[in-house]
Amino acid sequence: MTATHAESATPPSHTDDPGSWRTTGWENGAPSLPQLLVRWEAYDPDAVALRVKRRGRWKQLTYAEWAATTRRFAAGLAALGVDHGDRVAIHSENRPEWVGACIGAQWLGAVPFGIYPTSPASELLHQLDDAGVGVLVAEDQEQLDKAMEVIDAAATLHHVIVLERRGTTAILEEDDRVIHVDDVLELGDRGLAKQPERFDQPIAADPDDLAVLIYTSGTTGKPKGAMLTWRNVGAAIRLQAHVLEVSRSDEVLSYLPLCHVAEQVMSLYTPLGCGARINFAESIDTVQADLRSVQPTLLFAVPRITEKLVASIQDRVTDATWPKRATFAFVDRVGTQLLDRRLARTPTTYRWYEQVVRAVLWVLMNRSLRKHVGMTRVRAAISGGAPASPEVLRFLLRMGVPVIEGLGMTEATGTISLDDPDDLQVGSVGRPVPGVEVRIADDGEILVRGDTVFAGYWQRPDATAETIDHDGWLHTGDIGRYEPDGHLRLTDRKKDIIITAGGKNLSPSEIENGIKASPYVKEAVVIGDRRRYVTALLQIERDTVANWAQREGVAFTTFRDLTMRPEVVALLRQEVERANQDLARVEQVKDFRVLPRELDQDDDELTATQKVRRAVVADRYAELIEEMYR
Repeated sequence: MTATHAESATPPSHTDDPGSWRTTGWENGAPSLPQLLVRWEAYDPDAVALRVKRRGRWKQLTYAEWAATTRRFAAGLAALGVDHGDRVAIHSENRPEWVGACIGAQWLGAVPFGIYPTSPASELLHQLDDAGVGVLVAEDQEQLDKAMEVIDAAATLHHVIVLERRGTTAILEEDDRVIHVDDVLELGDRGLAKQPERFDQPIAADPDDLAVLIYTSGTTGKPKGAMLTWRNVGAAIRLQAHVLEVSRSDEVLSYLPLCHVAEQVMSLYTPLGCGARINFAESIDTVQADLRSVQPTLLFAVPRITEKLVASIQDRVTDATWPKRATFAFVDRVGTQLLDRRLARTPTTYRWYEQVVRAVLWVLMNRSLRKHVGMTRVRAAISGGAPASPEVLRFLLRMGVPVIEGLGMTEATGTISLDDPDDLQVGSVGRPVPGVEVRIADDGEILVRGDTVFAGYWQRPDATAETIDHDGWLHTGDIGRYEPDGHLRLTDRKKDIIITAGGKNLSPSEIENGIKASPYVKEAVVIGDRRRYVTALLQIERDTVANWAQREGVAFTTFRDLTMRPEVVALLRQEVERANQDLARVEQVKDFRVLPRELDQDDDELTATQKVRRAVVADRYAELIEEMYR
């Protein structure tokens, strides 16, 4: 059944606060993203909503410009046959056109979803066919080439909208199934001229209507489409707005793929719900420079990003002059003492003294280091996506960065629990956020219930039944426990738990995080299931190890050559021994091998979110593993 735009809600007046729905009840459901955009357009049309960096310069869009372009795109999609309930895929890096395509599809009641830019053609075809996609938005020549490779095999795909002309002109001229975004906007202009009332307001959304599909990363199989409703999206916005106290003065930097639920919640849903400004990084390779330029107030980072930031600081300190290294050592030592007192909840009658000390540390070193990594204005930095190394978190906290850990997943529309800066416990993922119930099952699995729990997997009732039980509890697949003070501690994925030949249950992620705290280790894959002892496969951090080798006079040519140098192996052995000191004897890594090349998504060794596919790596490097057990 097709919905009509006559059902749309009455637009707000210029005096209505577009974000007031977060605190004034939910009798009529939460507004959809298109409805929120229209509200901001009416409330403050000239306010800057989006900024994007292109060719080194920042360009900006107001709410009025954003809404006008989205209307045109929605009308253009309608001209291509997109209707209520249809699926639209977006295969692109983060950019204003990504959110324009997303909200433009939702304007019509269609269901958008993102495909990771790094996904190969085979994975693209799987998701297009699984979702029954009619229209695909492809960013550039690279993504268009993948689309053309599968367009004849895709069962329902009839149009590909390309965002960039460079390298795509020939295909645009030869294949009428491929159309440039400018031509789609022109189609939209004609539709708006004929039926302006049809697209003036978006379709009114019911809370239980499907809002978006988000495909899981697929660490153990083919990605599945998680169905998120407007109830889920609205609950996620209210949750973030309340916990993080998001306001119009906040700014975010969007750089992680928008296909990921955390990035959508942090860089689209919450800013649009609260009026915060969204900045798009130029590319994933320029993130550190873009962080320095934007100096965001809210930051979401997966452990891989925080590890790189910390490694860059450590590299900078290593290359600094002797007086600066001495100053850093002093600041680090005093910062450690203050942090230890804070984590131990040690009361003090000299609070003014600590404030003075922190101010001195800020002037001596922390200000310049935080500016270097783009965190001068950050008031909340959330680490999620995977367990972070406690050493990395402690390092950032010593610098004064208010970093906190959280637990979240696609099926829970992002956040499940979040730490409190005023009640930190490094290594925990905090307490359940308001509106989300969390309990621990008899086998240690974390179960979740609330308005953020998804509606199920697209066309997979079997998988849905395995994930959501008859009482509405979402089975996360994570193993955890509650600490006596109420903090939730995540130990590992249920499927990743190692049981040694001696019958001991071990958490590989805790062992791996200890090793990855080293600036010289990028990935660690712990082996030990049904084995006599624990071993590991290590991938070096190319830049930091190369810099170390140059300083130490170790000659090398290629990446493989660098990994084979005995000096590098000895360096890594020191790092493994350091990590072993914090582990029980049965958990300690007894031997390791250095991977001769970097793990690659194209070889199925990594997911699109850069998570290691353990089974693939273990199979591919079986010979190296067996060497360690002979």
